[in-house]
Amino acid sequence: MAINPSDILLTGRVAVVTGGGTGIGRGIAAGLAAFGASVAVWERDAQSCSMAAEAVGGLGILTDVRDSEQVDSALAQTTAELGQVSILVNNAGGVFHSPLLETSENGWDALYRSNLRHVLLCTQRVARQLVAAESAGSIINLTSIEGVRAAPGYAAYAAAKAGVINYTQTAAFELAPHGIRVNALAPDLTLTEGLLELSPDGLPPGIGDAIPMGRAGDVDEIAATAVFLASSMSSYITGQTLHVDGGTQSAGGWYRHPQTGASTLGPG
Repeated sequence: MAINPSDILLTGRVAVVTGGGTGIGRGIAAGLAAFGASVAVWERDAQSCSMAAEAVGGLGILTDVRDSEQVDSALAQTTAELGQVSILVNNAGGVFHSPLLETSENGWDALYRSNLRHVLLCTQRVARQLVAAESAGSIINLTSIEGVRAAPGYAAYAAAKAGVINYTQTAAFELAPHGIRVNALAPDLTLTEGLLELSPDGLPPGIGDAIPMGRAGDVDEIAATAVFLASSMSSYITGQTLHVDGGTQSAGGWYRHPQTGASTLGPG
């Protein structure tokens, strides 16, 4: 089978991006649309939902993906207006700082619902439609570097993101006979509107020192990988977590000392 440049195109495909109103989700929605997909943005903030959908010439549906009835309604509307969904990006999520000994049950449950529960709800609904129609598809779950390393102060968030990684593997195995691929993206520090709002005067010096490539990632770099996973260029890839992180995960704690440039492990 020869590789053809058209294999990267998503023309005629329908994609859903949850939490697609801002940040990485909005970047992925734009990337999928740029390569030909018709995109539905499922977002719980009305303003960002509308703006993101308009920017990509797609469909914006006000949706809280933590609620199964809202997911069912959003999928029905998407299918009616755009057609059968064959690309799903489970991007919605949330995080807040909560030291382990101070994390409440409500806090734990909130982070589970924001980062893991909806991955099941959305995957299940879209996959059921694809199986019934005997159609192939690609599901992409957003996890995090924090899903594979200690995350002091973020135990509940990290546990949920680790759950996304294992869920991706299991879902990939169960859905493979149906031609549905399931993969995950694990970013590290990524330049988003939210991050830039926290640093209006610019990112702190040295913020990229712990990243082998020496800088934060860009949403377009995450989006490019999502386009690849959505397309037939990745037709034999499933169950994988791709770390789009400038080398952080593979470095295993090693970094270049900001003053000497020497390879360093642990405190410099």
